[in-house]
Amino acid sequence: MAKVKVRIPSPLQKITQNKQEVTAEARNIKELIADLEKQFPGLKERLLDESGKIRRFINFYVNDEDIRFLKQDETLLEDGNEVSIIPAIAGGK
Repeated sequence: MAKVKVRIPSPLQKITQNKQEVTAEARNIKELIADLEKQFPGLKERLLDESGKIRRFINFYVNDEDIRFLKQDETLLEDGNEVSIIPAIAGGK
């Protein structure tokens, strides 16, 4: 199990007791989400859709690398990694 830092976006901080950063233990992103759900019930449903896939408008970065270009929720984690959860911003004219 890797111990990682997780950056929580503002809209989800009410679930994490207003913490901007939390610590989790996991081998990959899938386990990370499970560990976050154990610590902060209700977080998983904000991150995953009904089929258990990461929601389209939620992006995960491991050390600034987008997991969509890695192994998605199977992306491996190592001690000291920093994971950022970034909600996509919609916009335009």
